[in-house]
Order: sequence, then C-alpha cells, then structure tokens
Amino acid sequence: MLPANPDKKNNHLPAPIDRRTFIAASGASAMSFSLMKPQLVRGSSANSKIKLGVIGCGGRGNKVTGQFRDHGGYEIFACQDYFRDRVDTLGDEFGIPAKRRYTGLSGYKRMLEAGVDAVFIVSPPYFHPQQAQAAVDAGVHVYIAKPIAVDVPGCKSIGQSGRKATQNRLAFTVDFQTRATEFYIEAIKRVHAGAIGDIVFGESIYHARCPFQKKYEFLRAGPNDPANKLRAWGLDRALSGDIITEQNIHALDVINWIMNNADPVSATGVGGRKVREYGTCYDHFALIFEYPDKTGITFSSKQIEGHGTVPDGIVNRIFGSKGVLEAKQGGNVLIRGENFYRGGETSSIGKTGVDNNIATFYDSISKGDFSNPTVEASVKSNLITILGRQAAYTGEKIYWSNLIKSNERLHADLKGLKS
Repeated sequence: MLPANPDKKNNHLPAPIDRRTFIAASGASAMSFSLMKPQLVRGSSANSKIKLGVIGCGGRGNKVTGQFRDHGGYEIFACQDYFRDRVDTLGDEFGIPAKRRYTGLSGYKRMLEAGVDAVFIVSPPYFHPQQAQAAVDAGVHVYIAKPIAVDVPGCKSIGQSGRKATQNRLAFTVDFQTRATEFYIEAIKRVHAGAIGDIVFGESIYHARCPFQKKYEFLRAGPNDPANKLRAWGLDRALSGDIITEQNIHALDVINWIMNNADPVSATGVGGRKVREYGTCYDHFALIFEYPDKTGITFSSKQIEGHGTVPDGIVNRIFGSKGVLEAKQGGNVLIRGENFYRGGETSSIGKTGVDNNIATFYDSISKGDFSNPTVEASVKSNLITILGRQAAYTGEKIYWSNLIKSNERLHADLKGLKS
C-alpha cells in the first residue's frame, strides 16, 4: 500500500485549520493561494496595475478576464484570438483599444511586443506549450488554463517553461480550481497525514453532458474547413486532447493530488464513440489506473445524457483502512470513518477557485515569489490523462515508464489558416 504518511515519527492528525490560517498551512503540495487585496501589496493607483494580455477570447476567456478585472490589480491591456469577432467582443467589453487587439494564429507574438506584463492563456490547449514558451522567452508572466498540453512533448515543454520562468524571476500559474479551495486543501492534507489510513482503492468519475453541442453547427456547415474546426476545437482530438485531457483532467488532478504526485504504474481500459455525431473525440472512457503496491483507481467519464443518474459531475472517493474521503466538485467534501472531518460544500468553486488563483498570481508577481508550485503537479496530472487516453485508444496496458519517453505528437490540421 502507499503509506498514508511517510513521516512515521509524526503520525498524528493535524488540528483543524480555520479560515484565516489554512492558506499558509496548505504548502506547495496544495498549490497554495492568497486572498490578499492588491491595495495591501502595491497600492491601488492605475500605474501599479499589472498589464494583462488575454490569449483566447471565447466564452471562458471572456468570463475569467472579468474576474481579473474585478480583482483590481490588473489592467486588461491587450487581447488575441484567431477570430476577429471574438477579439472585438472581448475588446469592447473591457475597453481595449483597437490597436491592441490581435488576430491570426501568430497574433499572440505581436501582443507580447505590445508592453504586456503578463498573459492569460486560454486558447485551445494544442497551442498552450508554444504560447507559454514564447511568453516566458519574452520575459512575461504566465497564467494558463488547464489542460496545459495535449501530448507528452507538450507537457515536457510546459515543464521546461515553468522552470525557466522560475530561473528568470517570472510567475507561472496553472488554474486548477480544486487546489485553491479550502475544503479540498484541508481534507487532502488530512488524508496525507493518515486520516483514512492506508489507501485501499479509489474511484473517480467525470460524468457530464456534451458541453460542445452548440459547436456542431460549424462542423455541419463545413467539416473539413480548418476555421470551422478551430471554432469547434473541443470536438477535435488534436486541438483539445480529447475529453479525458480537456475536461476530465479536473477529476484526475484530484487523484494525482491525493496520491501525493506519485507516478502511476500503468493504465488499462476502453473508450469510444456511441453517441457523438461530429468531430474526432470520444464520448466516454472507462479505465483503471494502477499505482504502486497494486493500489487501483477506477475512472470513468462521459459526455452523453445521464438521464438523471446519481452521482454525476466530478466525484472522487478514496477508500482507506480507517475511513473514506468523498469529494465532489460543486458538492460536499468530507472524510468518513475513525477521523471524521465534516468539510463543507463547494458550490462556488468555479468562481472562488479562480478568484483565489488570480490573487495568488498577483501576489507572486508583486512580492517576487517565483517558486511556481503549480507547474510540476499540473504536468503530472496532464500526463496521467494521456496515459489513460493511450490505454483506451490502443486497448493495451500502457506503462508510465514508457509513456514519459514518448515523442509522439498530436498534429492539428491548420492548413489554410492565416498566420
């Protein structure tokens, strides 16, 4: 079994953490965050604000950019997307002058020369590694949405960019909301300290409807048109990494966190398309991940109608020799058993998790903390999704030791798109 607490000299459970102190106590393994207001760090005058460039102006980009604005420490300074209509929608919303709105595949390079201090990367995941690398090379701080990449070389590239950012005194933050949520932080800290004893086995699900059905219209209109594929990127295997990487990473990241960033041994499983009408992505996966000492974690996901089944959503349950961790993103997080922890409800996680990460990113830049603890674990979580994906694609047992040596890339069809 994986030891619940590797420090045998200190196997007592931690005292509960109150709201004021849990952030400092969570440590790098919990990707710690801060709620400090910007006025307490650098002052609130306009010239103290961080000039933010947004790469990716779709719905998610627009929403989270609003949270950067609401923080108060950022100036929404420039934006870039392949499509003019998206750039103008976000630009109009946040008052970005026309001269700092960039289009085309390479528009982000021109934006990096426009005087931005930091970038928020929320483009299709296929582009994340090259955009992050370009930003770090330009001396710009990086705040990047998950997933960080769609293949093993892309994950390695992000790892290299994160390390280079630290060396060059730049902030590099990956936006996982669960790792910036107090009940998850406290519960998993307790698991690591032995609250559920030795881990026996676990189960993880991400059960949802298809979030991209509105994009079917583009593939109906022109399934071979690269611009239409780009608009419907969530249905394209290369652009998104398939659903297990693009969406299911939220559940598998929590498993990685619970397992203390340990390397899995292997993955086996299946997946396929039973319902999906358009695109190249699967609509379901069913897998088992093996960890050291034959600890098994089952995983399943779907992007099909569930017809009211329960549980649904993002759920992780870990069974131990002394108790059980139950954690649902948007629901309750608690520990049952000998060391009961009531935890709490996380319905606001989508907003508060992002708000907390945005505040931490600001503080990292303002205070000069460039340790960038989110990078290593995010790379591992992303690689775990690819491990499962390859197992389902091939129908074979895929070993971690072989996966991390892979140079196989996913190649998106970009022919005909303007630079």
